[in-house]
Amino acid sequence: MFVDEVILKVKAGNGGDGCTAFRREKYVPDGGPFGGNGGRGANIIFKTDLGLKTLLDLRYQKLIKGPKGSNGMGKNKNGRGAEDIIIKVPVGTTVTDEETGLIIADLTRKDDEVIIAHGGRGGRGNTAFATAANPAPDFSEHGEPGEEKTIKVELRLLADVGFVGLPSVGKSTMLSKISASKPKIAAYHFTTLNPNLGVVKTRDNRTFVAADLPGLIEGASLGEGLGDKFLKHIERTKVIAHIIDMSGVEGRDPIEDYKVINKELNDFNEKLGKKPQIIIANKMDIEGAKENLERFKKEVKEKVYEISAINSTGLDDVLVAIADLLENCEDEPLFDDEKFESHVLYKFKKDKPFTITRDNDIYVIRGKEIEKLFKMTKFTDDGALRFARKLRKMGIDDELLNMGAKYGDKVQIMDLIFEFKE
Repeated sequence: MFVDEVILKVKAGNGGDGCTAFRREKYVPDGGPFGGNGGRGANIIFKTDLGLKTLLDLRYQKLIKGPKGSNGMGKNKNGRGAEDIIIKVPVGTTVTDEETGLIIADLTRKDDEVIIAHGGRGGRGNTAFATAANPAPDFSEHGEPGEEKTIKVELRLLADVGFVGLPSVGKSTMLSKISASKPKIAAYHFTTLNPNLGVVKTRDNRTFVAADLPGLIEGASLGEGLGDKFLKHIERTKVIAHIIDMSGVEGRDPIEDYKVINKELNDFNEKLGKKPQIIIANKMDIEGAKENLERFKKEVKEKVYEISAINSTGLDDVLVAIADLLENCEDEPLFDDEKFESHVLYKFKKDKPFTITRDNDIYVIRGKEIEKLFKMTKFTDDGALRFARKLRKMGIDDELLNMGAKYGDKVQIMDLIFEFKE
């Protein structure tokens, strides 16, 4: 089964908890804090594998979850970091964050790998909090939560040339004649339901990879027929081979066919309309094809290559022309830099890392930084005091006062409700 799009959740491992411990050994006076840090949580990593051609392995996975790091221990023993989770994907896989719409990774080479979700750092043990003012702290941290994302994983096939055209124009027949690929061929529309790849060798011993894509129809860019499900596979190709049924045996006009396909390519992505294109007139062995070709050439001024795929005539010249065109094509990035997470520019003046709303008589505080701090805090006496100090430093107390909060009012962070104290 060919699967080229999957949506799933990834949850990296939480960091291990820090340890609160003290050194109590004979002949060691004033031993002090002795708790180790927790280990790092597992990263979720995607890595390309040349042996994979589909995302089938991911189709039935709703959640990929990494293990937690080990907790810190006494005697200053740090916890072990968790082993990363490595997910194998085909070359040509793109990973997008569903929440932000930004691209996390575009994996186009052998053994490319990228961290999709970072594991949380380990919580600090009480040894890490020792200072001159507080030489024996009796608190430590929980591990940092691992990143959690909903991602869209898409496969865009890597091919040098993409065969496009309306259904039954002979794309699969041509691929079967010029390569060892064995696509399904039959006398009805939409025989090809999945893209097929084939390695092609020209008469002068140059090679390239060709992709036979399912037939397009008018409105494909909007989802008609097989729709935009397969249009995305053309985006990575360097050259478009536009195959036209010049015989018109199905009652279609070759000129209109040409215009329809080009419009759909341009409507789906303007870059497709600008790709180098070679026009191939197929089924020239059928009566009426010559007359249609003369009329076509008057309307379309581009060079047209005449072939009969079923009889293997004219194919050598077309393959040499494609190879020549490929040699003059430069690799272009599929996405603009601005669409990648790593290229997002952050302003020096950040917005407040929290929001406060009022739900009946309760002030509800939300924000990723606040929630992460909450999850990492062990609410012992000293831990709770340190948490309150951090909230005050972030400006939450001032914001509550500005909203009219008074002593004793209820404040909620996640599932914790406490009283406000100035």
